[in-house]
Amino acid sequence: MARILLADDEAASRELVARALETDGHSVTTTASGHEALDHLIKAATPFDALVTDINMPGMDGLELAAKAIAHQPGLGIVLMSGFVEQLERAKSLNTKRFGVLAKPFTLENMRAHVRNVLAI
Repeated sequence: MARILLADDEAASRELVARALETDGHSVTTTASGHEALDHLIKAATPFDALVTDINMPGMDGLELAAKAIAHQPGLGIVLMSGFVEQLERAKSLNTKRFGVLAKPFTLENMRAHVRNVLAI
């Protein structure tokens, strides 16, 4: 299955999403910040297939992370999560066709479906 990079500053959310994606057979690397995620992406020996990130994180937010990730690895699938509708609207500025946005709260099945959709594009 896919290699997924997950960035979320909330440990409980990060663990739940990781377990849900691992249930589908994906290999998930978890990070607690945008800076940590970008570091993993750049240093990865094997490219990631998708980035799943919360938008609202301290330091580098998820939109900045996604833009830098796409610049480093064009074609990377992106799933953005946020509880703030205005942040989800900002996601439309990303220069990629392989992305989805997911409003919080969401079900784990909804998360899994978004990731499957992004991977299928």
